[in-house]
Amino acid sequence: MQASSPSDSGGPVLGRKAYVIVGLLTALVLGLWAFPWLWYSKTERTGTRLWLSERRDLDGWTFREVPVSERAEAILVADRTFSGEYRGSDERTAVNVFSAKRYSEKADEIGLFMHTPDRCWTDGGWSLEPASPEHLELEVNGLRMRFERRLFAARDGHLELTYFGGLVGGQPVPYRLDHNLSVGMKRALRRKAGSAESGVRAADTHFWGRVWQGFLERSPLVGPKQFVRVSTRVVGGDVAAADRVLTDFLGRWLEPSDYAAELKAWHERPPTQG
Repeated sequence: MQASSPSDSGGPVLGRKAYVIVGLLTALVLGLWAFPWLWYSKTERTGTRLWLSERRDLDGWTFREVPVSERAEAILVADRTFSGEYRGSDERTAVNVFSAKRYSEKADEIGLFMHTPDRCWTDGGWSLEPASPEHLELEVNGLRMRFERRLFAARDGHLELTYFGGLVGGQPVPYRLDHNLSVGMKRALRRKAGSAESGVRAADTHFWGRVWQGFLERSPLVGPKQFVRVSTRVVGGDVAAADRVLTDFLGRWLEPSDYAAELKAWHERPPTQG
């Protein structure tokens, strides 16, 4: 009786196949792990990365700090916030400001850009009014940024003009932060119809379109971020005058600061006592 060879039994052949499969799976996992870093590293192409630093003391303006509510703070999970009101020397002009920075981001935390005024202001009782344009590009001390532009009506009837925008990875976002605009409208319609709202975000093609746009632009959706918002009351229905106040104020209030130094200082800060 002739003994079967190892190759006849299939042992070494099956062993080689198993090694090949394991190797391919390992390569796939490593590829998936490395792809985001390689793809989104394109953001380095535009040069220096920056934060926007807030000036507290401005000539002709008086600053009053307005703390962020505990509810908003819990939602944002920001590492640093700057919130308050600047009042002009004429006492009639005021600009409300808000800046939030997140130096690191965890997968289980909601994004810093998710709760824009389109969502949180309307949830708080404000209503959106027709306004054109809905976005504009402004130069803030040499930094070209895209801002969303909204006109809100308060419960008491006064109008507030609002600009908001952001940075991710030390650079202005190349896509619009208007994802909550369409969601808010759909929610309002569904409330009137008495239908459920739980699936609005998942079914919102406009929101996922922004995610896809960010992918094509190779702009990271997660990572160190800064969100900026300014607003001022519209006096006498003169929206153009309110635009002039905000565009002039942004250049006075914000100035570029060193991205790497600020990020390093944050990570090297002493541990919180408690």
